[in-house]
This record gives sequence, structure tokens and C-alpha cells, in this order.
Amino acid sequence: MAVVSVQNANGDKISEVDLQDSIFNITVKGSVLHQVVKMQLARKRSGTASVKNRADVSGSTKKLFRQKGTGNARAGSVKSPLRKGGGVVFGPQQKSWDFKINKKVRKLALKMALSSKLQNEQLIVVDSFGLDEIKTKKFNEVIKALDVKKTLIVCDDDDKNLILSSRNVQCAKVLNSDGLNVYDILRYDNLILIESSVKNIEGRLS
Repeated sequence: MAVVSVQNANGDKISEVDLQDSIFNITVKGSVLHQVVKMQLARKRSGTASVKNRADVSGSTKKLFRQKGTGNARAGSVKSPLRKGGGVVFGPQQKSWDFKINKKVRKLALKMALSSKLQNEQLIVVDSFGLDEIKTKKFNEVIKALDVKKTLIVCDDDDKNLILSSRNVQCAKVLNSDGLNVYDILRYDNLILIESSVKNIEGRLS
């Protein structure tokens, strides 16, 4: 098992924690990570751009005037794309870019993302942030003491003080261990795990 130091809010080492090699220390394959990140980003696309074609535009379908004898070009419905207020030809329609990846692959990619942080020495375990109140200044002091910049923080429960204290800090994001995902892990330079969240992660991925 990999042994990682546990730090306190001041950045001092207070103990150690064992991390399962089957989760935090496996071979990282970029192709698997790329596949899962691509899936996550595809699911975020709204795909709501949509126009009205001639079938969707409201209006009469009656022929505007007789076919011959008026001197005008032949015309049918007022909803024709050639007329003002008519339907749009070949415009965007609502769609989804979502595609599925096997659950085993998604689980494997999450393990690889965690392993990449440990192998690159970008994973930090903290016993607690020790925030007794909602205070961004105190949160920034802890981040400075841990000597990290762009970081993802994972806790085991909805720590209101931690979540609200970090809300206005652009370089940090707080996630519940249940919402841990590959994209966010790779997006941030550092990964901070609250010590109590380690067991939840190992239980979810074991």
C-alpha cells in the first residue's frame, strides 16, 4: 500500500494514511482517461439551438394566388422559406451528443485519475480544514499553508462552512466524494482529500 502523510490546516505532518494500490497506484492509460473526459464534456453540451422549419411556422397553407395569369412567380404557402416570416431551411435542431461508456471503464478511469495525482505527487491528505465559521480569509490561509494553487478538495459530507468559504475562490473547488469525477480531477493541478473521505472513495471503487 502507498503511504501518504496526513497534514493539518497549518501544513504540518501529523500522521500517515495507507492508500490501496488497486485504486491509487495503478498504471495510467491516457486513452481511457481521454475517452471518459470526452463523454463527460459531451453530456454537458446543451444542444438546445433550434429553429422553426416550414412545418413549425404558424400560418395558412392556402395557395396565395392562382398559378397562372397574375404575372407573379408561382407561390404556394405563406410559410415558404422564400418569404419573410417563413420557415428556415436546414437550420439547427435540438439534439444530444451524449454517448455511453461501460461502467467498468468509467470506474477504471477514475482510479487512473487518482493514481496520476499520487504518482505526480499532486495528492494531499488533510485531516480537516478546521473552519468553525464561513470565512474565505481562513480558507485562503489554509490553502497557502498547504502550498497549493489550483486545487480540487474532496470531503465526505456536505461541509457547509468549507463549501461556502471556498465559493468565491476561483482556483479551488469543493466536491463531495460521491460526486468525484475524472474531468474535475484532471482539470485541477492538485487534489486534496479530507482524511475521512478516503474510506468513502475506496469503498466506492473497491
